[in-house]
Amino acid sequence: MFLDNFHTLTDGRIRISAEQASHFAKRVAGDYNPIHNPDARRFCVPGDLLFALVLARFGLSQRMTFRFLSMVGAGVALHFREHADGGIQVEDDTGKVYLKVERSGESTHDESVVEAFTRRYVAFSGKNFPHYLKPLMEAQGVMFNPQRPLVIYDSMGFALDRLDALDPGLELADSSFEVIGKRGEALLEFRMTSGAETIGSGSKKLVVSGLRDYDADAMEAIVDEFYRLRRAYEAMA
Repeated sequence: MFLDNFHTLTDGRIRISAEQASHFAKRVAGDYNPIHNPDARRFCVPGDLLFALVLARFGLSQRMTFRFLSMVGAGVALHFREHADGGIQVEDDTGKVYLKVERSGESTHDESVVEAFTRRYVAFSGKNFPHYLKPLMEAQGVMFNPQRPLVIYDSMGFALDRLDALDPGLELADSSFEVIGKRGEALLEFRMTSGAETIGSGSKKLVVSGLRDYDADAMEAIVDEFYRLRRAYEAMA
């Protein structure tokens, strides 16, 4: 399974080290957010890795909604629990819930289909910054604190007409950014395709904290650092 290098399963519990999480973020998602660096003061496991692990363990359903309730630190023992109503929760030994999943419709456990969907979505999702967020914030005249950029993965959901696409396409359909005081909510809407046929749609919500006036020079420095980190990682890979 392509996720084997990005988690460890022991006694029925999943643990994700900082290094495993960081490699997933960069290698699979193309996400160079410093919060996923092993030495980050506020390190957290990428939400997309939890998303991928849920699909790998429980399959891909026609309709799924993921709500991220808290950030996962390095090495936390996680239980992936399925409930009688079909819902799924990711929680730790204390009962703290990090992710809730609702699902309905038909499901598939075909590894090729699940992996193809997962890779396509995660590659799209990893482009939050600068590809999608920068122009959205610039248009609103706001940005995050350049010293402490905090972008939270709030939720995502999708609905699929088919569950057999082996080479799905995924593209941004629409996007918006709502400013609520010092907080911003970005909504990224996407469509899934198979060949020329649209087979589903979905959306992802991000929350940006600590908004301030847009500073073009500060933003340019952040974007430059993003690409510097990407070049450095690719040179090491």
